Amino acid sequence: MINRFYLEDYLSFDKVDLEFDVGLIVFTGASGAGKSILMNAILSLFGNSDVKPKISEVSIDNLNVEFEDYDVEENVEFVIKQTNTAKTRNLLNNQTISKKSLKEFGQKFSKHLHLKDVSDFRSDKIVEFLDFLVSKDDKNFQELISEFKDNFAKLKDLKQKFNKINQDEQDLEELKEYAKFEIERITSIDPKINEYDELKLIKDNLSKKDKVQDILEKCQPFLNNTHHITSALHLLDENSEFFDDCINEINNIFEKFNDSLGNMDDGDIEEVLTRIENLSALQKRYGSIEDALEYKKQKEIELEGYENISFEKAILEKNIKKLTILVDELADKLTYARKNYIQVLENAVNEYLQYLYLDGLKVILTNKVLDENGCDEISFTLNDTALNKISSGEFNRLRLALLTARGKYECENGGILFLDEIDANLSGKESESIAKVLEDLSKYYQIFAISHQPQLSVTAHQHFLVEKKDNISRVKLLNKEQRIQEVSRMISGENITNEAIDFAKQLLG
Repeated sequence: MINRFYLEDYLSFDKVDLEFDVGLIVFTGASGAGKSILMNAILSLFGNSDVKPKISEVSIDNLNVEFEDYDVEENVEFVIKQTNTAKTRNLLNNQTISKKSLKEFGQKFSKHLHLKDVSDFRSDKIVEFLDFLVSKDDKNFQELISEFKDNFAKLKDLKQKFNKINQDEQDLEELKEYAKFEIERITSIDPKINEYDELKLIKDNLSKKDKVQDILEKCQPFLNNTHHITSALHLLDENSEFFDDCINEINNIFEKFNDSLGNMDDGDIEEVLTRIENLSALQKRYGSIEDALEYKKQKEIELEGYENISFEKAILEKNIKKLTILVDELADKLTYARKNYIQVLENAVNEYLQYLYLDGLKVILTNKVLDENGCDEISFTLNDTALNKISSGEFNRLRLALLTARGKYECENGGILFLDEIDANLSGKESESIAKVLEDLSKYYQIFAISHQPQLSVTAHQHFLVEKKDNISRVKLLNKEQRIQEVSRMISGENITNEAIDFAKQLLG
């Protein structure tokens, strides 16, 4: 639940600091006072609205949610914060989080009910609830669902591989020729690791061959007479090893250079240059000689696979046929179990529809193309009327009945529910019915609602008044006497009558 909400510098609000309890929380006030602005500011902290206050923040606890990356643990308080200076920043436990990730996280424990949202009536959502009802009585049903989903995933994977083989078969000759061409391109050059660097060194030496040999010839007279220096050092009783070692090292360097070129003629040089060019082309195409050799290996494996494609296809067809039979049998078992609980689902929703002066909900199960949820499609009708043809008021009440039924069966640690004027444009009797159902729903959710009707307002566990004076909006928690005044205003308008006060006292009694 939300313990505390803080808002600073947003449109008509200077500062708001509110503490909330569990249950039903209602905001009332005259039109234009800022109720929707306030609600949107709270929703924005869950990624469900796009507003930009200077600072907004909620503290939340007692929720069965975890988010290890942001230090969120089950039933431990966490904080969501939004700041807007140079740009909007969303923070979860003081760590920056993207709006998309924040919205995904918020959907785990909060729900925003508004007219444009029809997701509650999606077939997969209803199937999920129906499966939950079956699982409450049949402990083996979840194992059946898991077995079906695992085998369906395997079947889907096999079909994808089979389709790829079919596609490959159409282009098989072209693929084989291309693989052979790529293999031959590399094989014909037959590159070796480090060969390019060795040949590059030879090329570099060739480019300076003439200059080096010219210098070496000038050095030769000196090298031929170094024994005189050694003799002189001996006569002077000096150790000549340092000089001999130096001359030997020089001779080794010169000989190494000559050996690297050997007796290369013009043909050998041309061959080295051609080889370097071919290796360079491979490096340019594949990144390195190592990558070229690895690519060749991959193409050889692919070519072998192309040669065995008919054999693989036959095995896949056999496995697909076998797995399809199993998946169809499991799907039939799911359908059989679900059909037996259609009446349970109808009764669970119709129980609350009666409070809302509606009845006649029918749950219709039809067959569809097999997917990860089975082959069952579920739809609702209300008094034999499709949902897209009922009024917005009926739609809202039906959705509220479904949500309450799900809350009664599914919610253990509850969640947070936001309602946009759920009782708008309803009669007093209908508003009273909405209030009764929300009172029951508040056992499972902390509910935030904006209302213009006294029936819902008097049911609230906390009643906040939003007022606007001199273009500044303020929010305050009402005590009993203040609630009487506000409910009286909702009944009779700004000119409060004694009859309205008496009726307000009766409602709050």
